[in-house]
Amino acid sequence: MRVSFDIGGTFTDLVLLDERSGRAWLGKCLTTYDDFSRAVEQGVRQVLDAAGAAPADIDGAVAGATTLVTNALIERRGAATALITTRGFADTVDIGREWRYDLYDQRLRMPDPLVPPRSRFEVTERLLADGTVHIPLDTAEVAQVAAHLAEQGIESVAVCLLHSYANPVHEEMVAKVLAEHLPGVPVTLSGHLVPVIREYERTVTTLANAYVRPVAGEHFAQIEQAITRAGIDQPLTLMQSNGGVIATAGAREYPLRLLESGPAAGAIGAAHLGRRLGLDRLIAFDMGGTTAKICIVEGGEPTIHNGFEVGRVHRLKPGSGLPVTMPVVDMLEIGAGGGSIAALDPLGLLKVGPHSAGSRPGPAGYGLGGELPTVTDADIVLGYLDPDYFLGGRMPLDVEAARRAMVEHLGRAFGDDPLAAAAGVARVVDEHMALAMRVHATERGHDPRAFTMLAFGGAAPVHAARVARTLGLRRVVIPSAAGVLSATGLLVAAPMVETSRTLLAGLAHWSAEAARATFDALVAQAVGELAEPVERVERFVDMRYVGQGFEIEVPIEEADGPERYRERFAAEYERIYAVRPQESTPAEVVTWRVRVYGRFARPDLIRTAAEPDTAPGEARTREVWFPETGVTTAPVLRMRSLRPGVPVDGPAIFQLPESTAVIGPGDRAELDEDGNLHVEIDLGEAS
Repeated sequence: MRVSFDIGGTFTDLVLLDERSGRAWLGKCLTTYDDFSRAVEQGVRQVLDAAGAAPADIDGAVAGATTLVTNALIERRGAATALITTRGFADTVDIGREWRYDLYDQRLRMPDPLVPPRSRFEVTERLLADGTVHIPLDTAEVAQVAAHLAEQGIESVAVCLLHSYANPVHEEMVAKVLAEHLPGVPVTLSGHLVPVIREYERTVTTLANAYVRPVAGEHFAQIEQAITRAGIDQPLTLMQSNGGVIATAGAREYPLRLLESGPAAGAIGAAHLGRRLGLDRLIAFDMGGTTAKICIVEGGEPTIHNGFEVGRVHRLKPGSGLPVTMPVVDMLEIGAGGGSIAALDPLGLLKVGPHSAGSRPGPAGYGLGGELPTVTDADIVLGYLDPDYFLGGRMPLDVEAARRAMVEHLGRAFGDDPLAAAAGVARVVDEHMALAMRVHATERGHDPRAFTMLAFGGAAPVHAARVARTLGLRRVVIPSAAGVLSATGLLVAAPMVETSRTLLAGLAHWSAEAARATFDALVAQAVGELAEPVERVERFVDMRYVGQGFEIEVPIEEADGPERYRERFAAEYERIYAVRPQESTPAEVVTWRVRVYGRFARPDLIRTAAEPDTAPGEARTREVWFPETGVTTAPVLRMRSLRPGVPVDGPAIFQLPESTAVIGPGDRAELDEDGNLHVEIDLGEAS
């Protein structure tokens, strides 16, 4: 048996899997912000009790995902951090790219650096772009800097020297001096973490890792202690942003690799289910309590992108956040979750998100002290959520509190009608998510109408059919374990380490020996970090035409030569930009990259859901609001009690303990043999 958990902004999800039978037990409990590990321990005990299993039955690593790294960066709750850089480069984090993400905004805001000027220190040294030493490092000066760090009470240090991607020797010397003068203080070296070009991005990435490293280490230790308290004697592995899992030792040193841990787990779970269902083109739609995530899955795999922005000042404007050079599942994340707060702006217009009520105090309908109206409160008032069956009946909802929140805070714009206010909230959040999906898909050259939506998370199944109709999608799939699919993804994710290095190599002056040596060194480094038998190695290069400022990633085979590199690059270039330069245009490799996967027996997740609901009770109905009908009577069905292959015409409500699927008028839903709900959307004249 194996167990996994995903710590979200509102709920912590768990899955206990019996790999022999494919049977699983699901759990969900409120995230405990004072100590995230308490929710993990509570949830582990919950699923063990449900299965009638003992902690000793867990005989594989406990897999986890966490939002701590992202939250620590966004909320600026990291350690007291210092930056050591080459003399003359301390202001790199202020200067940035000298690029405005909005040319016409005279009040343009940029993200604040993670460290103030007083915590940035310069040292005398200089490497050239090829890694040769131009000015030797002044180690005595480094010792003086160490004394200043001690005076400031610095808890973590980032070292980012010029051109250290080509040769980390000076950074390693700095780390040695700091270890002598500041024992126990973690030091992050850019030449080890992210040995690639672009000074600003490399500095921000190194700083971000150093900033979260102490708090992440404490967080991981607490989770390990919680697992031990629950009686489980197994190691902990954690989901990385690139969709692979690593042991806690690697996560402690490089916690930034867990930046998008939970969303990546959801994307891996969606891709796994899509492969099983034979769906080649998916829009993975994950809506939880705090955010909504959108990810494109093609060919059974989500796309990996080598860059991400954290803490955008403007949520939909690229360039307004801190750029992190780290492999991450390519997705768009917006502040639209069940806990997103609805409010009227100074003009009386309705706005939803990005601020969230979280798990405490939570939506007003949770009855935990929250008073502000949220998306979940709107879903309660509209009749979508059953107040007596939320979380399988473990958490009753307060309908009157939800209605009161709508009237008190939004009523003046809706004639003090809670139903009208709730309908307005639902429409705004649905339109916002549909717009985000359309932008995300079209920016990557896709027509969203050619995709199937796979909706999961606690809130996505509630809104998926309406969002799909807005986008013109014909099909939605609600997984049998929709509410905890991210935790399911953790059980099917293989161990994986990615390493990269910048080394310019023109195709016109190709050296097969140098290319082989570069890849061999990267593979050896990744294998050393993986510490497991290797199953496969994937090779990539970032290429550009000579004179261009940016690169695109191209998959490469080990036996490829320069002509094959050129062909693959030209094809990828044409796919993205719809043009192909002349073959005589010189091209070059900028960065080399490998992904090394450990040997992993992926479990056969046939029906990742608890046992069928054997006591669904009598057929029920509920008053539910839809735009097409207003308030109408809709059947309320327990999804796990339905027979596969029997179609149900909407409107209808399908209940799971961890989520609720809402099917609109004219839509048709049918359960498959694995317990997944397939919904055909009625597009009417739009079809």
